[in-house]
Amino acid sequence: MNLFRISWSNLKDKPLSSFLSGLLMTFGITIISLLLLLNKQLDDQFRKNIKGIDMVLGAKGSPLQLILSSIYQIDSPVGNISLDEAERLTRNPMIKTAIPLSMGDNYQSFRIVGTNKKYLDHFGATVAQGKLFQQDLEVVVGPRVAAVTGLKIGDTFSGSHGLDKDGEVHANSKYKVVGVLNATNTVADQLILTPVSSIWAIHEHHDAHAEPAGIVGKEAEHHEKHHDTLDGPEEEHHEEAPREITSMLIKFRNPMGMMLARGINSNSKLQAALPNIEINRLFSLLGVGVETLRGLAIVIMLISGISVFVSLYNSLKERRYEMALMLSMGATRAQLFGMLLLEGLVLALIGFVLGILLSRVGLWLFSSSVSSEYHYNLAAFGILPEEWILLGIAILIGLLAAALPALGVYRMNISRTLAEE
Repeated sequence: MNLFRISWSNLKDKPLSSFLSGLLMTFGITIISLLLLLNKQLDDQFRKNIKGIDMVLGAKGSPLQLILSSIYQIDSPVGNISLDEAERLTRNPMIKTAIPLSMGDNYQSFRIVGTNKKYLDHFGATVAQGKLFQQDLEVVVGPRVAAVTGLKIGDTFSGSHGLDKDGEVHANSKYKVVGVLNATNTVADQLILTPVSSIWAIHEHHDAHAEPAGIVGKEAEHHEKHHDTLDGPEEEHHEEAPREITSMLIKFRNPMGMMLARGINSNSKLQAALPNIEINRLFSLLGVGVETLRGLAIVIMLISGISVFVSLYNSLKERRYEMALMLSMGATRAQLFGMLLLEGLVLALIGFVLGILLSRVGLWLFSSSVSSEYHYNLAAFGILPEEWILLGIAILIGLLAAALPALGVYRMNISRTLAEE
């Protein structure tokens, strides 16, 4: 006797109840699986990009906004800071490295960031084609930038003012692509990187007071070789106006450096934001919503189990004569019990498979939205270890829901059931 075939036939005989039970199980697993995927990938992206950055130095304002704009490039900069003031604060012996960032322009919504080689070194970004920028208006582009915009070595382009691709175009100044970076799966993949002095050169003819918040403001006259400053020997500068940058990424020599943040926030015009604190706070706020959705998904799965129980209980009542007949023809009660358990197991497995597939579709849609808006790629579709646990939970719910009505097989009186029919 092929129990699986009989179980499958029984499920097909009750398409509406079987569909409802499977649908509820699918929805619950889809929600939990999607939450697991998003949580894992967002956490990986946030932790990978924040690694090795102990403090961000920038303008007074929201510390979270400073972190998001300077590290993750997903928010508008808070404002500008004096480079001289930032350099003075970062001469502290507890600071190991200070990487400057100047932001204010974009090309086809990809941000143009003024920095130096230490920024690439921090993210482990190396040049795959061409060379590293050496002079003003030379740029290296991340692999995602190259793939989307079609930029290649030797191409020239003009940036748009601000972080909106529809901003005013700096038509009189053109950047030249001299290199394309290897993929690192970090924020560097989606940036156009150039020396800090390139940003000053581009904006030197703009009115500082006309700049929106966070865009490079008081620009200085262009001078050579600023791309390797700030972590090396100090140079003499001859600008008539103070030079400004957007922020600095700071790495401490030891954990004692954390004490610097309080002193900077209290005694200077600048703001020191601690990434780990701000990101943990952000995740704790997001966690409330995530836990609520996860709880909802668990409730849906439990309702699915109840649905399976009701379906099989009603089915058992309707099939009592059929089962009594099978028992009289030599089938054992254990075989009938196993047949009913198989029905619950099949529904659970169908729900799991469809749930996993739908969660990947949801992740792909979410990734497409995030990719077009922020250029982050979250499309990693592998099975997570937690999802195997989810499979076990789904099977357990299916088997328990089927086992309760299936126990009625052992209480069945064969002769009485046959006589009643």
